[in-house]
Amino acid sequence: MAIKTTEGKGPRFYFDTDAPSIKYPGVTSVVGMLPKPFLQFWSAKMAAELAVDSLDFIEGVHKRGGRDAAVQYVSGAARRYTKERSDIGSKAHDMFERMIRGQHVGFVSPDMRPYQRNFAAFLDAVQPELVRAEDVAWSDTHRYAGSFDGILRLRLDEYGKPDPQGDPALVIADWKTGKNTYPDVALQMAAYAHADKVIAPDGSEAPMPKFDGAVVLHITDEQAAFKPVKISAPVFDHFLHLRSTFDWDRTESKNVVGDPIWSTDAEFVTGTERRAAR
Repeated sequence: MAIKTTEGKGPRFYFDTDAPSIKYPGVTSVVGMLPKPFLQFWSAKMAAELAVDSLDFIEGVHKRGGRDAAVQYVSGAARRYTKERSDIGSKAHDMFERMIRGQHVGFVSPDMRPYQRNFAAFLDAVQPELVRAEDVAWSDTHRYAGSFDGILRLRLDEYGKPDPQGDPALVIADWKTGKNTYPDVALQMAAYAHADKVIAPDGSEAPMPKFDGAVVLHITDEQAAFKPVKISAPVFDHFLHLRSTFDWDRTESKNVVGDPIWSTDAEFVTGTERRAAR
């Protein structure tokens, strides 16, 4: 299978170039069905802080581009911040993959060097063995797909701590570079772990292995923390509920309300008028 993803706005879909009619939503798009009421308050706060902290600049934008330009600038505060964090995450993930593969990293920009140091500290302390990285988890059973960060083999002691002399454990792994790690990472990891198969960039396929668990490395420019994540059946079941919600949102919800059978907009026509029109 040669896997590609859709580009542009909206949910991401994965499809097989040899069978493009088979198109599955990405894991992160499905997890995005979770309600996030806090986002509207966060977005409003970002816009308000920008407005208060940049009064002179915004006045200049208003003078040069008018009211619409100033409104667009202020209302885009959260979007620009998210884009900036996404760009940092993409650069970090690329660097992490090269580092864990033992490849030459090359020049590292000053803003990425703290991430490099913290990831190097993780590699030195935990000594993970890389099994796979950046491959695609694919589920025909439940119709979803997604690219995971890594499959690792760790050695852990009886308390689940890294130990070179400990028992081997196979885990699905994810790197997070945001401010915090959030509970929805468990839904994401459970989806990867319960997929039917794994697909490499060359199109080769293999059954998804059985995992002993899942882990997330929360890594920022200040610190790194390696945490276990639950991917048990109840967690996966909740992901499947969101998978159904995704279909509801995309298709079913658009067909459940029909055209009006009565409306105040409809003009009343008397029997005499109907007969006269024949």
